[in-house]
Amino acid sequence: MCTPRAANMFETKPMSSFFLLSTILSFLLNLADVVASDDGQFIYHGFSGVNLTLDGNAKVTADGLLELTNDTINLGHAFYPTPQNFRKLHDGTVQSFSVTFVFAILSVHDDISADGMAFFVAPTKNLSNTWAQYIGLLNSRNDGNTSNHMFAVELDTTQNDEFRDMDNNHVGININSLTSLQAHHTGYYADDKRSTVFHNLSLISGKAMHADVLSTTGQSYVGFSATTGAISTRHCVLGWSFAMNGPAAAIDISKLPKLPRLGPKPRSKVLDITLPIATAASVLVAGIVVALLVQRRLRYMELREDWEVDFGPHRFSFKDLFHATQGFKKKNLLGVGGFGKVYQGVLPRSKAQVAVKRVSHESTQGVKEFIAEIVTIGRLRHRNLVPLLGYCRRKGELLLVYDYMPNGSLNNYLYPDHEGDDGKPSLNWAQRFHVIKGVAFGLLYLHEKWDKVVIHRDVKPNNVLLDAEMNGRLGDFGLSRLYDHGTDPQTTHMVGTMGYLAPELIRTGRASTCTDVFAFGIFLLEVTCGQRPIKRDLEGNQHSLFDWVLEHLHHGSLAEAVDTYETPM
Repeated sequence: MCTPRAANMFETKPMSSFFLLSTILSFLLNLADVVASDDGQFIYHGFSGVNLTLDGNAKVTADGLLELTNDTINLGHAFYPTPQNFRKLHDGTVQSFSVTFVFAILSVHDDISADGMAFFVAPTKNLSNTWAQYIGLLNSRNDGNTSNHMFAVELDTTQNDEFRDMDNNHVGININSLTSLQAHHTGYYADDKRSTVFHNLSLISGKAMHADVLSTTGQSYVGFSATTGAISTRHCVLGWSFAMNGPAAAIDISKLPKLPRLGPKPRSKVLDITLPIATAASVLVAGIVVALLVQRRLRYMELREDWEVDFGPHRFSFKDLFHATQGFKKKNLLGVGGFGKVYQGVLPRSKAQVAVKRVSHESTQGVKEFIAEIVTIGRLRHRNLVPLLGYCRRKGELLLVYDYMPNGSLNNYLYPDHEGDDGKPSLNWAQRFHVIKGVAFGLLYLHEKWDKVVIHRDVKPNNVLLDAEMNGRLGDFGLSRLYDHGTDPQTTHMVGTMGYLAPELIRTGRASTCTDVFAFGIFLLEVTCGQRPIKRDLEGNQHSLFDWVLEHLHHGSLAEAVDTYETPM
């Protein structure tokens, strides 16, 4: 049982290029007895040759950095090898401790990272059953249990509504749960007792930060934990000082190892000053030539990131896709989706017909949806799913390459732009049943037959494509999420299309295979009735297809709700 007694949080001081983040706490813990460590104090300026207990992806680099993660989907722990005795052996009196450490969070992106790191106190070094979304400290089954005897100071860079996170840049005090007892935006107060101005900081600024924690506790191990998701992030500790019954020794910033460089080394201006004037003309000519070559290369320049090694299927060159779609001309436009435009194309070498989805890179959401689709459908293989052939990244664009579906979207058959003889859809009942059966097989594969559970989260006719044999194939996995069989999905954000959202999804925001099945049920009604799930009358009032069919059922006129294109088989 943990009882916080005081919390005076986030008084910090800037130190040259380093920042001081100071957290002052006081609490009591009842923990099991363990063997005490040597003298209850230590200090490390770097970790070369230091005896630490490491697991997961944690390692000490050649430069002496304690690197907890360094890639996508990582989890790492680092422990001081022996437990600390936080209670006096002769009378059980609780002893105070203080810890100070310098850390850095380095992301491949300027404004997003995953998931976070924490300093923790735990009764055991066996954290093998912890999950990445719980920063490697807990899992969904024991989150919130008082028997955890877990205390942590989290440095969180991912906002998770499940844990009521305030934002994606905060420090929190956690006891036995990932839901913080207290949290605050990351920042510091200037080193001036008269100053009351709070200065904001970014945890993923790429700079080293200095954190102090003063506290009292029972007996346990001390260490660090960090995890990453789809974004490659390095969580590093540069120095660590710990002491019992008194302040931890100050860390000498000058003795710490250097952080790895995130970008290219700044260009020296010495050459600009010392360059002979006599060579100016030749440099100008060379510059013009280089500029022309660079301009040509930039037209087809592509981006590559670490996660592509793990998840990327075949990669296409932008030049091939540019020529395949005739420069993404409007005449080749197949349609516009929620995250980009889709073009028809013919690959120049194989002459294979493809569909190229061009996603905007301007928003973070666009990047996340692109990565989600690559990670998910890039590994799926089923006759009723639209196959992803490959991808490409260039400047501010993300491109996905699919097998071309010559009959287009089912939506075009249910609601054609050009009406036929009587304005009705051109699908007969045998074709409709065949399409429905194909989508059902595709969903069954996603939910039960693959090695992970995939929640599509956007089942609707617009995302069902028809191949040459009019087989229904489920596509557009931009909103999909996957998780292990036998576990609960961790989605807490409501996404999808209105009219297809299950009632429990609207109430809780939690998607599941059941919410996919509800959307499939609305899809069945839509194909059977030839009506959109939500439509407006002449007065502008909205009407639900589900309620309309239910009303016919109650009045015994269910057959009148069926599309009158032809008599059902």
